[in-house]
Amino acid sequence: MSAPRLADRDPRIEADELVSSLVPPPRFDGVRFDTYVPNPDEPSQAAAVTACAAFAKRVGAGSDGGWLTSLFRKSAPEGKRGLYLDGGFGVGKTHLLASIWHTVPGPKAYGTFVELTNLVGALGFGEAVRRLSDHRLLAIDEFELDDPGDTTLVGRIIKELTEAGVFVAATSNTLPDKLGEGRFAAQDFLREIQAMAARFEVVRVDGPDYRHRGLPDAPAPMSDAELTASADATPGSTLDDFDELCARLARLHPSRYGRLVDGVAAVHLRGVHPAADQSVALRLVALGDRLYDRDVPVAVSGLPLSELFTEEMLRGGYRKKYLRAVSRLVALSRG
Repeated sequence: MSAPRLADRDPRIEADELVSSLVPPPRFDGVRFDTYVPNPDEPSQAAAVTACAAFAKRVGAGSDGGWLTSLFRKSAPEGKRGLYLDGGFGVGKTHLLASIWHTVPGPKAYGTFVELTNLVGALGFGEAVRRLSDHRLLAIDEFELDDPGDTTLVGRIIKELTEAGVFVAATSNTLPDKLGEGRFAAQDFLREIQAMAARFEVVRVDGPDYRHRGLPDAPAPMSDAELTASADATPGSTLDDFDELCARLARLHPSRYGRLVDGVAAVHLRGVHPAADQSVALRLVALGDRLYDRDVPVAVSGLPLSELFTEEMLRGGYRKKYLRAVSRLVALSRG
């Protein structure tokens, strides 16, 4: 019996489930501050652990519950309510963000930037803010502004939530006052971007990508016959033609990609080649992130995953996104 296809799946997420499902992905279930191993050659990493632990302590202060907690959260004067982890890919920012989430008491929410914007789209702005306003913490991974609508929307969310007493922690590859550069006319939204950035304390995390320290390049692609045999021999795996899967992703909102790959033991992609355009490339980034969250191995035929994005794409405004995706997918392709 041949392996099933991801392209045949139709994942669904109900509106109420969007809030309850805002938790760290399975890969980060067990991470804590004491499981983060700073690179001794990068002092900013140890400093980031200290800063994140201090932020988590602030978030957790006054956790006795009731009206006293609410009053404390809205009146506590010390520091900014936002913490922004800035740095390259593979330095452990998501590990630190999940550690903050695991450390503080609830109610709390953790999601990617895409999941947050989808939540607002599904519930409406007012209802999304209402549901999140009683939270102690909102953690946002992969924070990036790709278009003017996102800029306005997220700026309003962060303003409303921080003024309601919610702490916000975020990770990104871009400094908050530089968000959107190279992607849209960010200068036209400079006031909104700067107002949002002012709510964050920025913590820099430097260092090389830990996923590739001393490890080989991406493994060579399999032949189509080898790929099919591997998929058929691996229970719970899937096998898709690359172009057919790309077409399927175009019909799904990226917030559903996680549900698309839930329970999959390994993903096999036949005929991999460079993404046809920016829209396809960004969907592949989102899919790669969800596969990485769930630690799903990836095997391919065609070209290696390191050649998924063209040189032109790697020089453009989404360069950091594409490099992160290559880093994660290559790590997954090693099995």
